[in-house]
Amino acid sequence: MKEYLGQRLIREKVIDEQQLDEALERQKLRGGRLGTNLVALHHIAPDDLERFLKRHPYTPKGVTETGLELSFITDLVMKHILLIGEFNLKDLAVRIKLPIAIIDHAVQILRKDRFIEVKGAGGFMRESFNFNITEKGRHRGQDLLELNRYVGPAPVPLEDYRSIVELQTIKHIYVSERRIADAFSHLVISDTLRRLGPAVSSGRAIFLYGPPGNGKTTIADTIGNVLPGAVCIPYSILVGSEVITVFDPVTHIPVKEEGEKDNLDQRWVNIKRPVVMTGGELTIKMLDLNFNPVTKFYEAPLQMKANNGVFIVDDFGRQQISPENLLNRWIVPLERGEDFLTLHTGMKFEIPFDQLVIFATNIEPGRLVDEAFLRRIRYKIQINHPTEQEYEEIFRRVCAANGIDFRVEVFDHLMSHFYRRLRVRLNACHPRDIIDHIIDSAHYHNRPPEMTIEGVTEAWENYFVEM
Repeated sequence: MKEYLGQRLIREKVIDEQQLDEALERQKLRGGRLGTNLVALHHIAPDDLERFLKRHPYTPKGVTETGLELSFITDLVMKHILLIGEFNLKDLAVRIKLPIAIIDHAVQILRKDRFIEVKGAGGFMRESFNFNITEKGRHRGQDLLELNRYVGPAPVPLEDYRSIVELQTIKHIYVSERRIADAFSHLVISDTLRRLGPAVSSGRAIFLYGPPGNGKTTIADTIGNVLPGAVCIPYSILVGSEVITVFDPVTHIPVKEEGEKDNLDQRWVNIKRPVVMTGGELTIKMLDLNFNPVTKFYEAPLQMKANNGVFIVDDFGRQQISPENLLNRWIVPLERGEDFLTLHTGMKFEIPFDQLVIFATNIEPGRLVDEAFLRRIRYKIQINHPTEQEYEEIFRRVCAANGIDFRVEVFDHLMSHFYRRLRVRLNACHPRDIIDHIIDSAHYHNRPPEMTIEGVTEAWENYFVEM
């Protein structure tokens, strides 16, 4: 079961029960996070709390500390050997992400069983030995691949994964007002920004709604980039005897933190807080374990890849599953912070559901979900049409970004002759699209782009559909 921050701090003797009770009492009166209240009461130093929440697993000193059976490690080594043929201990340690001493233990078992043999040596130490696979070893490796084709870094146990995710929880982040202002400085959303800041810093689910073309997707994406700090995730985890890959090079961006120590468990990788975005392609299967019947191992679902980061459901309501089915699938995880997955054997297990979930939609919320679900979404923020003043500021910024002089008389003509006369609502995306049309036309006619009455008229006629 989930172990909360206070319980973990007590277990590791960082604070005692009385200090926890005092912090919880202060939290009831003043709000805020538990860690903030512990710091305010001087029960823990800010730097000590930060170090506690950013701990990285250390290199295992022996097989027991890996959390894996020696037989599992030996089989994994055997599959690697089958693919690389001639090898030395360092080659295997780099590929499997375990210390040479542990790899050597497995290699000696394989050597004793005559699955491998020494081909040559550059000295008396086994680290200098070159090994080669035997014919008997090839048969053994092929048999193991028939059972499971996973050949990658050694996995970590499920409990170790749970423990680290809970330490890195999105609920412990703090995003300053200045950081939010800087991150959204490229957008004209002054009033919305006032509400977005507390929402992002809370780590709670956000519902962005409003007419299309006014920046909901851009806002959601920017939220993902504003989250502070790096987190560590495993390449894969082991549940029972089943391997589940977690690290996804498309989704996860490795980073090297300043002062990062060398004695860290290499089965984990430091990444930017993940941002997973899905749209109309989302299906219910993408939220469950993906078992490959050919490779015979699993790929983690989207929400597991998004742990400690952001999960954006864009164009909510246009997925290949109904909003009701999606929300029913997530109603418990959103409340409890825990999700349940099922192996193809029928075994169920629990994983953390720790992400800032953002639903973005241009469909009226009342048509999508009922009031009971909306109550479970802490923040509901409407992204509406810009005012004329905001629209002009957006237009000026788009012109500046494209090296085009903004001409007030042309803009006034656009507003009076088209928007006001035809009663067209202002959208935040219009300036970008109108200027793009002007640039396309200028490129075709081999002339520099300019903001002219003729240019915006042509762009309008090409862009809008007459009703």
